[in-house]
Amino acid sequence: MFANYHTHTFRCHHAKGEDREFVEAAIASGFKVLGFADHCPWVYPYAYVSDCRMEPREVEGYFRSLTALRKEYADDIKIYIGFEAEYIPELIDAQDKLLSGYPTDYMILGQHSVGAEPYHPYTGVPDDSEAALAAYVDSCIAGMETGRYAYLAHPDLFNFTGSRKVYDREFTRLCRYLKEHGQPVEINLLGVRDGRNYTSEHFLGIARKVGCSAIIGCDAHTPSMLTDREPIEKCIALAEKFGLPLVERLEGLD
Repeated sequence: MFANYHTHTFRCHHAKGEDREFVEAAIASGFKVLGFADHCPWVYPYAYVSDCRMEPREVEGYFRSLTALRKEYADDIKIYIGFEAEYIPELIDAQDKLLSGYPTDYMILGQHSVGAEPYHPYTGVPDDSEAALAAYVDSCIAGMETGRYAYLAHPDLFNFTGSRKVYDREFTRLCRYLKEHGQPVEINLLGVRDGRNYTSEHFLGIARKVGCSAIIGCDAHTPSMLTDREPIEKCIALAEKFGLPLVERLEGLD
């Protein structure tokens, strides 16, 4: 792999390892580009502290640490500083205000819920609701329409357990949107490695029919996920199996 733009840090409360360890693991594995996209904080209009994303108070340290590492390792690897975030329109203004003044390189869309925590469930839990799946696809498309996000992470995250016909219809709709707008589908290394519902071969079959390209996102929550060759090779093999041209680098980054 030339680049990975989907890397987390300990600040999200479910990743482990120091920032430097991720950088050194990427260099050891031969990456030329490493993008950090930790779970972006939200500024909630009510008393709530998320257990799956960094807190607003940690943004300063996130940029300070990664900016220093970017300078230190400039001769070895290109580092970008970004975020993975949901598209939740009613919270975006407060998020933008929080991040104003920080040099955010990019954001990726990870629609872990279609509304704010804790009132909307995680989209990765089994759900047979046709309406819920349609709402997920609608929200992904609406988010990408804003131009705010560089690509859509784990597009088949929604763990739909209902009719295969409905699954095919909705995810074909999503893949067609991504294809028409020059966006790749992400082959998510974490999901592939752990045997999660994403990235599924059935979904990749839909992407093939639509004519999508793909990008591999390590979704690295530990440094070892950047050096373990077996899941990386498995992701590459999936792209080859389904005839999905791999996108190596994101456009618009210097």
